[in-house]
Amino acid sequence: MLDPKRTVAELRELQELTGDDDGAQRVAWTDTWVEAQDWMASKLDGIEMEFDEARNQWWTVPGESERTLVIGGHLDSVPNGGWLDGALNVVAGSEVLRRIAEQGTPPVTVRLVSWADEEGARFGRSLFGSSAAAGSMADQDELRGRRDADGNPLPDALARQGVDLDAAVDARSQLENAAAYLELHIEQGPVLESMDLPLGVVLGTFGVERHEITFRGQAAHAGSTPMDKRRDALAGAAKLALEIREIAKHTGEGAVCTMGSCVTRPGIVTSVVETCTVLLDQRHLDATKLAAMLGEAREASERFAAEEDIEVEWEKVWSIEPILFDAELIELADEAVREVAGTSHQLPSGPLHDAAEISRAGIPTVMLFVQSLRGLSHTKLEDTKPEHLEQSVEALDRLASKTLAKLAG
Repeated sequence: MLDPKRTVAELRELQELTGDDDGAQRVAWTDTWVEAQDWMASKLDGIEMEFDEARNQWWTVPGESERTLVIGGHLDSVPNGGWLDGALNVVAGSEVLRRIAEQGTPPVTVRLVSWADEEGARFGRSLFGSSAAAGSMADQDELRGRRDADGNPLPDALARQGVDLDAAVDARSQLENAAAYLELHIEQGPVLESMDLPLGVVLGTFGVERHEITFRGQAAHAGSTPMDKRRDALAGAAKLALEIREIAKHTGEGAVCTMGSCVTRPGIVTSVVETCTVLLDQRHLDATKLAAMLGEAREASERFAAEEDIEVEWEKVWSIEPILFDAELIELADEAVREVAGTSHQLPSGPLHDAAEISRAGIPTVMLFVQSLRGLSHTKLEDTKPEHLEQSVEALDRLASKTLAKLAG
């Protein structure tokens, strides 16, 4: 029998076990994360469990068919993170899996997965486990050189948990029979709260363009160089920081642009800035509009460089195309949410999720969002009303039942 209140209680138990006064500390490839995995295994004792080559944690309820419904999430957190981000997905999924197992053999196989290192908090590589399983991981050579803040190499941290970096992609076998993928997540934004809605259905995940931009001017004495004779690299970057707001505003439909880092050199108050390096992140659900945003930002940077008599260079850091979720599963998710909450709302996801990797692999995918109070996440202040959490478990359960019926038909 489904018990959504148990999900909330178990999430609080996990919070006490793996958090402190600063928040959740379940950073992937640490002892605390492994402790969370062991805890989760204890909650599903009696259901078959295994780790794959990327240390994704799987539970399986065999069905009458090998076709498989997968419910997923992640237990890892950012340092000083929230009690719900990722963990809700897995703990709510475990409640649904228990209910299905109690009712006997399902028409198709049902599996729950806790993906390894969704956050990328320690080594800066997000979606590690899901990309390995989806077959999209192709950056092993670059990953070999990654180190954490203490200088520990990524391959060594993986090896301590029994993972070989080159063999991680063998996790692809886990999705051979996957016919649908469901994921519940906190929204991590303010939209549902602003609409006074507990639940929403996710249309897809934003595409991302991330670039490093370097403006180059000329260092000069701050006291003796007149303002109209300066070649100030920071001035060009500052103009661009304001311009990207306008780019996002007139693009619309959820467009966001963020300049999240700025490093100046020589970095002293007595010198005009010679070089200024910034990181620009742009996101949109429409690939054409995302490309247009990037083009506008490039043009603006060149215009500002000319105005300030400086130079500008762009280097691509990373990108991912927009991911649109499965239309039929979106319809089923809408039905489930309306049955539980009375009203449904469809919205895109700005943050990336494991669901995007699974969708990229060609597996029909959909996500549910539950309201985040004040829109906060990745902080100990992250929170959701208990009654909304309970509704999210019920909605996930109804969506799972509808999806099982679809797959069985």
